[in-house]
Amino acid sequence: MREEKTKSPSQKNKRKQTKSWFWPAIYSGIAIVFVGMIWGYTALIKDAPDKTDSAKDSGEVVVDVNASKESFKYPFSEELLNDVAILQDYYDMEADEAMRENALLVFNQSYVTNSGVSISIDGKPFEVLAAMSGVVEEVTTDVFSGDEIVLSHADGQKTVYSSLTGILVKEGDEVAQGDPIATTTQNEWNPAAGVHLLFEIYVDGEPVNPGKHLAFK
Repeated sequence: MREEKTKSPSQKNKRKQTKSWFWPAIYSGIAIVFVGMIWGYTALIKDAPDKTDSAKDSGEVVVDVNASKESFKYPFSEELLNDVAILQDYYDMEADEAMRENALLVFNQSYVTNSGVSISIDGKPFEVLAAMSGVVEEVTTDVFSGDEIVLSHADGQKTVYSSLTGILVKEGDEVAQGDPIATTTQNEWNPAAGVHLLFEIYVDGEPVNPGKHLAFK
């Protein structure tokens, strides 16, 4: 008797079987690699140091680039604006004769030009406020002319407050716009003004007319 040969599957069936598992295996491998990449990226981001927290921990100042830029405000409470009187104007060569004359101060029988505005509120002491956020650059105590505070601000700007008493800040202090810094008083250098504030604004070391930044009466 002849032995019967075992029938083997055809090549066509073999190809079908190969195709049935080949592509699912490829897709599964790609999915595993993709998931691994996402997991690795997430872990890397999670472990990365927070630059903002690091800056805070190190004491560095974090600047908010979206913060609005300040403009000057009155060096007194705006509630008092209706009672404000400008005793002496800023001396402006381009101003009319009356304003220039009002901006001359008489001292020791000579005229001195006013580099700011002399502010009075009913001739009474009033609280002086920082016209802009900044750092206290200098505090001067002078019985003759009254105490003085110089604040430094951004963009080369400074404000000077003179004829003061009861100073509340010291050199190096940071002050916010509107913070109280002192109280007005009278002085012997300009006794005719009585209790007042001499308020000056400087840009790059040069005095400018405060009236160009603030609308005084």
